[in-house]
Amino acid sequence: MVFGWGKKKGESISEEITTQKEISLSEVENITRDLLNLRTTQTLSAVKSFRNKTSPLIKELASIANSLEKDNLKVDEIDKHLRTIVVRGKKQVIDVIKKDHDDLPEISTLDDMTNLDNVLNQKLKKIGDVLGRQTRVIHIFAKKYAEKLKEILAEMNYNHSEIKKLIKNFQGSKSSSNEITVLLSKIKIFKDDSIFKNKQISESQILLDSSLSKIKTIEDSIDKIKSGEKYTKFLKLKQDLSSFNETKNQIKHEIDSQFTKISRALSRYEYASSLDREQKSLLSQLINEPIEAMERKNKDNIIIIFESVKKGIISGSISVKDVEKSISYITETEELLAQFVKKVNNFEEQKKEIQYQLLEFEDPKVSLLEKDLKKTLNQKQDIEFKISSYRKDIEENSANTPKIISEIEDNLKIFSNTDYTIVQST
Repeated sequence: MVFGWGKKKGESISEEITTQKEISLSEVENITRDLLNLRTTQTLSAVKSFRNKTSPLIKELASIANSLEKDNLKVDEIDKHLRTIVVRGKKQVIDVIKKDHDDLPEISTLDDMTNLDNVLNQKLKKIGDVLGRQTRVIHIFAKKYAEKLKEILAEMNYNHSEIKKLIKNFQGSKSSSNEITVLLSKIKIFKDDSIFKNKQISESQILLDSSLSKIKTIEDSIDKIKSGEKYTKFLKLKQDLSSFNETKNQIKHEIDSQFTKISRALSRYEYASSLDREQKSLLSQLINEPIEAMERKNKDNIIIIFESVKKGIISGSISVKDVEKSISYITETEELLAQFVKKVNNFEEQKKEIQYQLLEFEDPKVSLLEKDLKKTLNQKQDIEFKISSYRKDIEENSANTPKIISEIEDNLKIFSNTDYTIVQST
C-alpha cells in the first residue's frame, strides 16, 4: 500500500520446548481429536483477542475522519486549483473511512474467523487504496492526522497478519488431523484384511491337510492294485498289444513294397475300365492302402482284377513301359496274395484275442482312482496357491503399516509440541 504505514513490531514468542512421549496406536485417535479441539479453542481465543484489539482501532479511524471533516485544513490560503484537489482528496478519505466504520463480527465459530479475515482484508484494502491515492494530500495538508492514521493502520495490518497466520496454522493442523484419520483408516483396513486372510489360511490349511490325506489314500489304493498279479498280467497284455503295432508295420511294409511294383498298371486300369461300385472301392484300396484289402472275402475279386489287368496289358488297352515285367510282377503278387491275406488275418485274430483278454483283466477302478487322484492334486495345487497369495498379502500389510505409522508421527508433530513415538501392541 502506497500510504506507507510501517509494520508493528511483534511480541517475541518464546520457543516451545519439545517433549517426547510413547503412545500406543489405539491412543492416536483420541490424542488427535483432543489436540484438534485444543487448537480450535486456542485459535478461536487468539483470533478473538486480535479482533478485540482491532475493533477500537476502527472507532479511532472514524473519530479521526470526523475530526478531519471539521478541519478546513486552511485551504483558503492555497491556490484555487490546488484547493480543489485537496478538498476532493479529503472528502474521498473521509467517505471511505466512514463507509467502513462498522464494527467487526464477533468470534465464536471457525467460520467467524474466515469471515473476520475477509472483512478486515476488504477494510484495509479500501482504506489503503484511498490513502495511497491521496498520500500527498494527507502528508502535506493533514500532517497531524497522517501519523495517527499510519500508526492505527499499521496496528490493524499487524493484527490482520496475525489473524491470517492463526487461520493458516489452524488449517494446517486440521489438514494433519484429517490426514491422520485417513492413515488410521488405512491401518485398520490392513489389520482387518490380515485377520480375514489369516482365517482363510487356517480354513485352507484344513482343506489342504484333507487333500494330502486323500492323495495318500488314493495312491496307496492304486499301488495295491498295481502290485497284484491280475494287474501284472494286464500290463503284460498291454505290452503285447503295443508290440503288435510294430508287427503290423512290418506286414504293411512288405505288402506296400510288393504292390508298388504293379501300382502303375493298377492305376491305368482304374481309369481304363468300367467297374461297379464294390470293385472300384476294392481297386482303390489296392492302389492306395493294399493292406486294408487283404481279407479272405476279397481274395477272389482281387484275382479277377489282376487277371483283367493282365489282359489289358496284353491287349494294349493298359499302357505300361515293360509289358513282360508288368505281367511278371502281377503274377508274382497274385501268388503272394494268399500269404498276405493269411498274415493279415492271423494278425487281426491275435490282436482281437489280446483285446478280448484285456477286457477281462482291465479293472476300471484303477482309471477312476487315477482320475480322482489327478483332480485332488489339482485341488491341492489351487489351495497351496491361495495360501501363498494370502501370506504374501499379509506380509505386504505388515510391511506397509510401519510406513503409515511414521507418517502419522510426522503429522502429529505438525500441531503438537510433543514428539510422539507410536508403539504397536504385539
